Amino acid sequence: MTTNPAIDDDFTMIRNIINSYFTGLYQGNSSQLKAIFHPTAMLKSPGNFRSLERWLQDVETRATPESLGQPFNFKVLSIEIIHDQAMVKLECPLFDYFYIDFLGLLKEQGRWLIVNKMYTDIAQTTETSAA
Repeated sequence: MTTNPAIDDDFTMIRNIINSYFTGLYQGNSSQLKAIFHPTAMLKSPGNFRSLERWLQDVETRATPESLGQPFNFKVLSIEIIHDQAMVKLECPLFDYFYIDFLGLLKEQGRWLIVNKMYTDIAQTTETSAA
């Protein structure tokens, strides 16, 4: 089996972005997060649409999982790369929530950035379904 070095490089770059995303969330590092998002990115969950700037303000003003002593339990569920676009599915347990994030990335001028984030709290969905 042969490998494609370009795909391997893209996969490595995307993994690095995901690692920055996880540590940025865990530590509440808005500068680190801002560096991996496109400036026009939108963050969307059911009933909640925020600009990148608004979300970064929220990250800056809340307690961090690290400061609360919460475990670092983030996980990559899948990465799909098709040419210059990628979709990443993640588990992001934060505070009392268990988020599943879908991050859309585009590669422009040799650089990958997150252009869209959709997320939902599956803990809330599970509790609602069980009721």
